[in-house]
Amino acid sequence: MLSETLKILNKEGIKLDKRKGQNYLIDNKVLSQIIQSAELSINDTVLEIGAGIGTLTIPLAKNAGKVIAIEQDKRIAAILIKRLDKLNISNVDVIVGDATKLDFPKFNKVVSNLPYKISSPITFKILEKKFDSAILMYQLEFAERMIAKSGDSNYSRLSVMMHFYAEVEMLFNVSKDVFFPKPKISSAVIKLTPKNKVEFNELFLKVTRALFQHKRKKVRNALMDSFHEINDLDKNERKIIISKLDQNIMDKRVIMIEPDSILKLSKELEKLLKEYYN
Repeated sequence: MLSETLKILNKEGIKLDKRKGQNYLIDNKVLSQIIQSAELSINDTVLEIGAGIGTLTIPLAKNAGKVIAIEQDKRIAAILIKRLDKLNISNVDVIVGDATKLDFPKFNKVVSNLPYKISSPITFKILEKKFDSAILMYQLEFAERMIAKSGDSNYSRLSVMMHFYAEVEMLFNVSKDVFFPKPKISSAVIKLTPKNKVEFNELFLKVTRALFQHKRKKVRNALMDSFHEINDLDKNERKIIISKLDQNIMDKRVIMIEPDSILKLSKELEKLLKEYYN
């Protein structure tokens, strides 16, 4: 795969830019694992983000009913279209543009080697849509934060949000040696299965952000230190509000509290703030 990738890029005079996340998979075994994990059929419409020269797009097209391939780089997209035409592959719609800004056509599965710099915004954009499952490649560190549970060193805001949005399964790790150009860190393939989303408001997001700025501190102290993320109350007013919250939660360290407890905390806080201003 490396020789084929280099041949295509050299022929078109393309130099890949790692800063844009242009690290292409060059290992057939990993490619096959991704395709098998997606469990594709003729009934599936697959969304692929960061299609590149079609390393993943082409086998997706051979296994699914339709593929929507998004590629931001116009020159790379032109190569992809040329390759698809040469192979007489007609079930791929190539969209040239920034996936973070585009309106996605309808799809029921996502399979992508994501450009790592947009991992977070793209993941949450996808999770706002209705779909069956997603097989996505991330930087290993990001993937570990996605699956982390309370008490884990990688537990983070991302972990909390993923708890409410999807079932997250780490499928397998991917060595940095199977990409060209070689990235500095390893990757992992994750399976996402959407949950029935819990409704929460902006305050929950603010509380979560405030807490994880100090995840090693007790909840009480983390809220005191970052209450400006939630509201502009002064120090004494903060103390009064925080003293009325569930003290069992307040006494725990942020890293130890479950996502459901954070949601409960945000609802309590919302009620107290309403009472304070009325």
